[in-house]
Amino acid sequence: MRPLATAKIAWRALRRNPMRSALTTLGIIVGVGAVIAMVGIGNGAKAQVEAQIASLGRNVILVFSGSTTASGLHTGMGSAGTLTVEDVDAIGREVSGVAAISPEVRTISQVVAGNQNWATQVLGESPDYFDIRQWPLAEGTPFTDRDVRSANKVAVIGRTTARQLYAGDSPIGRIVRIKNVPFVIVGVLTPKGLSVMGTDQDDVLIVPYSAAMKRVMGTTTLRSINIQAASATLLASMPRQITELLRQRHRIGPGRDDDFMVRTQQDIAEAATETSRIMTTLLGAIASVSLIVGGIGIMNIMLVSVTERTREIGIRMAVGAHARDILMQFLLEAIALSSLGGVIGIAVGIVAAKVLSAVANWPTLISVGSIAVAFLFSAAVGIFFGFYPARKASRLDPITALHYE
Repeated sequence: MRPLATAKIAWRALRRNPMRSALTTLGIIVGVGAVIAMVGIGNGAKAQVEAQIASLGRNVILVFSGSTTASGLHTGMGSAGTLTVEDVDAIGREVSGVAAISPEVRTISQVVAGNQNWATQVLGESPDYFDIRQWPLAEGTPFTDRDVRSANKVAVIGRTTARQLYAGDSPIGRIVRIKNVPFVIVGVLTPKGLSVMGTDQDDVLIVPYSAAMKRVMGTTTLRSINIQAASATLLASMPRQITELLRQRHRIGPGRDDDFMVRTQQDIAEAATETSRIMTTLLGAIASVSLIVGGIGIMNIMLVSVTERTREIGIRMAVGAHARDILMQFLLEAIALSSLGGVIGIAVGIVAAKVLSAVANWPTLISVGSIAVAFLFSAAVGIFFGFYPARKASRLDPITALHYE
C-alpha cells in the first residue's frame, strides 16, 4: 500500500474520535508548553547575567589583592593590601598586550552635598577606568592623568548618587564631601543598572585613586587592578605573565601560595552563568516529565484503539494489507497526535513565557533551538510510545481478528 494512502487512513481514524484525540494530545501540549516556558525563563536569566558581565567592559582582567584572616575569620579577596601602585606600573611596563590599566581602591562612605547625605560606594581609579568599563559620561568630562598626579579633589558621580544628592539638578561644578573632604563634581556617568551581584552600579562616586588613597582612605595599597587586554586572544596568555611578574615582585618562592588572585572576564562569566545553566537544565528536566506522561497517555489510547479496531485490522489484512502497512498506520497516528500536540504546545509555551515576563517581570528568551528540540522530542515521544501498540496491531492474526467481537 502506498504511504500516502496509509497516511489518509490514519488521519480518518483520528478524525472519527476528535474528543479522544484532543484529550490524548493534551499531555503533549502541557509538556511541550512547560518545556518552552521553563527553558525560556532559564535562558532569559542567563542572558541577563551575560549582559551584566558585559557591562564590566571588553577583554578585562582583574587582579585582586590577597585576603586576611583575623580571629579565624577570612575577610575575603582584596582585604590584605598586597598590591601597590608600583605593581601597576610594572604590569603596564613589562606585560605585553596591556591596552589600559587602572589601580583600584574602594570604600563605602557617607557623602554630603548641602543638606543632603547618602551612603555610597567611593572608587579610586585612573582615567583608563572609564575606557576599560566602556562607561561614557552623560555630561561633563572625566578627570585626567594630571588630576591623578596632583591628587586633585575632583569626582565623577553615578546617576543614582546624583539623584539622591541633587534631586534631579545638574551636579556639574557642585561640591560633594567625602569624609569631610570637598570634591568638585566634573562628570556624570551614563546609567548602567544592576551588577552581576544585584547591586546598583550607578550608586557610585569615582575619584582619582591618588586622591582617594591620600585624602580619603589614608592607605598606600590597592584593593585590585583593572586591566584591559588589547585583544580577546591575549586573555589566555596575559594572566600567566601577570602571575609570574607579581610572584617575582612579591618574592613568593616556589611552592608558596600567591598573595593575589588573577581572574579574566571569561572566568567571571562562566562562574556567574553556571547557576543559570543549572537552573535551566533543572527546569527543562522537570518540564520534560510532562512529556513522558503525555507519551504514556498516547500509548494507552493507542492500545485501546488497537483493541477496539481489531476486526477492522483483520478486514484490512484480508483484502491485502501487509503487516508493515498496519504498523505504519498506527505509528503515523501516534506521530500525528504527538506532533500536533507539539505544535500547539510550542504556541502555548511562548504565550506562557510572555505572560510570565509581563506579570512577574521575569526575563525570558525563547530560542529557535529550544523550539526545534521541543518539537523533535514530542515527535520522538510519539514514535517511542506508539511503536509498541503499532507493532501489536501488525502482528494480529487475520483469522482471529475477523472473528473478534
